[in-house]
Amino acid sequence: MSNVRSLWKGFMRLGNVTCGVKIVGAWTEAETIHFRILNRETRGPVKSEYIDEGTGKPVDAEDQVKGYEINKNEYLLLEPAEIDTLKPLSNHVLTIENFVDVSEVEAVYRDKPYYLVPADKLATDPFALLREAMRRTGKAALATVVLWQRERHVLIEPLGKGMVMTLLNSAKQIVPEKKAFDEMGTPKIDPEMTDIASLIIDKKVTHFDPSKFEDHYEEALKQLIESKRTGAPPPKPSPEPKENVKDLAGILRKSLEVEGLAPPKGRKPKAKTAH
Repeated sequence: MSNVRSLWKGFMRLGNVTCGVKIVGAWTEAETIHFRILNRETRGPVKSEYIDEGTGKPVDAEDQVKGYEINKNEYLLLEPAEIDTLKPLSNHVLTIENFVDVSEVEAVYRDKPYYLVPADKLATDPFALLREAMRRTGKAALATVVLWQRERHVLIEPLGKGMVMTLLNSAKQIVPEKKAFDEMGTPKIDPEMTDIASLIIDKKVTHFDPSKFEDHYEEALKQLIESKRTGAPPPKPSPEPKENVKDLAGILRKSLEVEGLAPPKGRKPKAKTAH
């Protein structure tokens, strides 16, 4: 069904309905600059090795084994065959368990996206049926699948003629927001300044268009490489940003002028020092 190389091939199951599916990468690093680590003296590439901390000698792949540290410098050895026995039997089954509103899945739980496509012509009809049923009900599927020797929870949503499958983080993997935000306290925000900030936001509202995303650091890397190759002057370093939030009201008024906006009617924000 697709000329793109699949990362996984198996069956998607909902109740008694099963159809063949393939998982295809939805992102690529083909346009990203990659570096090799070189020996500065010889300019030859170097490679990484596993070194025995006790002897200082390299350890061949066949002599490497996983270990779990139970006490300092005391390990339990886990052989590959022992770990393989723990793999779920559904190694090649994408099992749909429940359906949810997409709005309930917070951004912090979303990981990498993948495309989901029918594995063959026979699978096209049941695949399309499930896709359209989810589209009509406005629901997304919660499912489990074994990828890279681990069982992963995923979210499946309709997307065009196919579906998109997003790996999900578990609650145990996410740092509670309370830990990150508690130190902020509860600052008092002047509603008049909020009005001005809202005007600026409204002025900059647009439609989501990822084709316009630019990686300025990547472009700077290309310029640096080209300058070293040709002897041209290197790109100028970016200026260090400076914090300027001591007079929020004044800064907001200046921003209104830059955007060509008039202050909110009946509002004259008081100049205050931010806390």
